[in-house]
Amino acid sequence: MNRYEAAEEPELVEFGPVRGLSVSGVGEPGGPEHMTSIEALYAVAGSLCGLAARNGRGFDLPPLEGRWWVEDERPPLDVPRDEWRWHLFVRLPETVEDAWYDEARQAAPHPAAARVQLVTFTEGRCVQILHRGPYADEPRSLARMDALMTEARLVPNGLHHEIYLSDIRESDPEKMRTILRQPARAA
Repeated sequence: MNRYEAAEEPELVEFGPVRGLSVSGVGEPGGPEHMTSIEALYAVAGSLCGLAARNGRGFDLPPLEGRWWVEDERPPLDVPRDEWRWHLFVRLPETVEDAWYDEARQAAPHPAAARVQLVTFTEGRCVQILHRGPYADEPRSLARMDALMTEARLVPNGLHHEIYLSDIRESDPEKMRTILRQPARAA
């Protein structure tokens, strides 16, 4: 299954390990910490793209991804947004050598580049959906995912994951597309 495709109805999927660049933080989506982290992530990713191209293995950057959580007993959407925690992520193709990572990070022209890490994670079984529209409307898609999880007798088993198929700065709701994904396991 393609990691960057999802149906407009909730579906069960499974994904193996994925490797890429990541930066973690706390703060409101679109807030100063979040935006600085995105800039640092893309500065390192851009340096890595250049290194790969010089080694005959150029690639286009895939969409930005975010995995989200809160450290609070309340439902996540009841927690103030400035307390939300996240790992931002850009997937790397297998043709990129791990050895290039340190060089790319050191060459990146951003003061927060040192925070960017090379990581691998595995989600396994997930429920996902393609959400069309603004981020503020995601709860309606999340409710549909929850209904499928209940029907399939599944519970969350990892961080809420979003893949931003449209530019995160996009403001036209007609153009906004986000894959929402929730790792799950048997209840």
